[in-house]
Amino acid sequence: MASTSTSSLIASKTALFLSSPGIIKRSFLSFTPASPSVKTLKTRSSNVTKFDEVTNSIDEDMDQIRRLQNGSDVRGIALEGEKGRTVDLTPAAVEAIAESFGEWVAATESNGNGVVKVSLGRDPRVSGGKLSTAVFAGLARAGCLGFDMGLATTPACFMSTLLSPFEYDASIMMTASHLPYTRNGLKFFTKRGGLTSPEVEKICDLAARKYVNRQTKVSTLIRTKPKQVDFMSAYSKHLREIIKERINHPEHYDTPLKGFQIVVNAGNGSGGFFTWDVLDKLGADTFGSLYLNPDGMFPNHIPNPENKTAMSHTRAAVLENSADLGVVFDTDVDRSGVVDNRGNPINGDKLIALMSAIVLKEHPGSTIVTDARTSMGLTRFITERGGRHCLYRVGYRNVIDKGVELNKDGIETHLMMETSGHGAVKENHFLDDGAYMVVKIIIEMVRMRLSGSTEGIGSLIKDLEEPLEAVELRLNILSEPRDAKAKGIEAIETFRQYIEEGKLRGWELDSCGDCWVSEGCLVDSNDHPSAIDAHMYRAKVRDEESGEEYGWVHMRQSIHNPNIAVNMQSMVSGGCLSMTRVFRDQFLEASGMARFLDINDFDNYIGGQS
Repeated sequence: MASTSTSSLIASKTALFLSSPGIIKRSFLSFTPASPSVKTLKTRSSNVTKFDEVTNSIDEDMDQIRRLQNGSDVRGIALEGEKGRTVDLTPAAVEAIAESFGEWVAATESNGNGVVKVSLGRDPRVSGGKLSTAVFAGLARAGCLGFDMGLATTPACFMSTLLSPFEYDASIMMTASHLPYTRNGLKFFTKRGGLTSPEVEKICDLAARKYVNRQTKVSTLIRTKPKQVDFMSAYSKHLREIIKERINHPEHYDTPLKGFQIVVNAGNGSGGFFTWDVLDKLGADTFGSLYLNPDGMFPNHIPNPENKTAMSHTRAAVLENSADLGVVFDTDVDRSGVVDNRGNPINGDKLIALMSAIVLKEHPGSTIVTDARTSMGLTRFITERGGRHCLYRVGYRNVIDKGVELNKDGIETHLMMETSGHGAVKENHFLDDGAYMVVKIIIEMVRMRLSGSTEGIGSLIKDLEEPLEAVELRLNILSEPRDAKAKGIEAIETFRQYIEEGKLRGWELDSCGDCWVSEGCLVDSNDHPSAIDAHMYRAKVRDEESGEEYGWVHMRQSIHNPNIAVNMQSMVSGGCLSMTRVFRDQFLEASGMARFLDINDFDNYIGGQS
């Protein structure tokens, strides 16, 4: 049967179907019996079957658009080339989503001061051209004026809503971050910041109805050609001014990076501007920088600060050129990582520790929000410097939004950062900006030299204790795609129940306690809890004999794919193997969850370690 939300669409489509030539307007053919003793025979018309087909087709079309939602973003396959996957981020789908976003902005963000103005930036993906046309067509349908920023970064798109004289009402960034060239997506901003998952869900739901109702699935022509604007120059100048003002170099104010060699690896994404339009103009030597030219096929490596190849290439360039710092950006520059002057990669927990050390110098006692996959050593690192560590849900928007909430509730929170490299600071509008993070690291590096230090930036985290072991395993959900989310929630909630009932000895649901996060970093127990986009729990694990805590297990539902991620860290040798065995034998198999979860990853890990 059709759902309530689609009933009007089904009615309109069915009316069109029934009015078509050759369609019999009766639901049933009745045959009158020859005598009362003969039962009436009624034969179901093919019309009813076709009505069901119309209903199913509408539901499938709507689900196609809704499935494009990826938390607070939209992502999909824009080009052929992935085995077993079909293109779903089509121009028609993008047009419907852009139109819905424009209408949403007009209804919720506009002050009634004329036409809504929306900017669009994109990374160098080869599908960006045709999908940009679809975005501007959709915005035009919504009555918005479009402004084309061309090659841009995600943080720059947000800043285009704030920096004068641009100050657009909203902005869209077209990117799929570090994903393959076949993918693309959309990120949405207003002057308040990035949209939340519930807001994007509303937009996709509206877009789904538009998409189904549209007579043609081909994107329309742009009615009003978008105005091309050079915002990246203004954004680069904004970053340069911050560096000059905060370093306040006593000898060469306008070229405070003179005497420093900084190598940038842009990975053929959007980050090359940081080399020639920021660092070079501030006097830095950027010889040895890598992959600065945009190339949407990403021929050298995935633009990702978590990628081992990206970090190794950058490390080699730093050591070969005796550089002071290496910088790695992801495709759309909302994430970054660095390499110190000794060639040590700084990403993940190390990058969070480095940023924490810098921020706690400036804001003693600040709370630092991270996702719940960070190490026990990082917690000690933060608390030893007078900070407070809030462990929260995985997902960069979750982490950033938690920081916003804490500040509203009077808890000073100046840094929010995820292990993926997404990081935001209060002073920069709570924006996850990889370039801004690097700006703060560069400022600290110059200040250290001005104070007489001969050590590199890595010296700030030399006492960070790292876990002895760490592993991530995946549980693929063996069900129909539409049932995968419910099955995932069932497994994760059963995990919580097993721990609470004491069935996993020495395991206890973990929470930081100080910032209203309870039940394993899942539920906000304050007066305005956030919506749950994916279920997850973290358990701390103690040795049964000594009672000493030696590691943790984090189980979370994937937002993007029908699987569950299980992360573990241990401070003792063999700890991850022990936790994996308990998780498989005493939880997955004992609870029956292994019936619909593929445990091959666990079997292979245990077999390989034994």
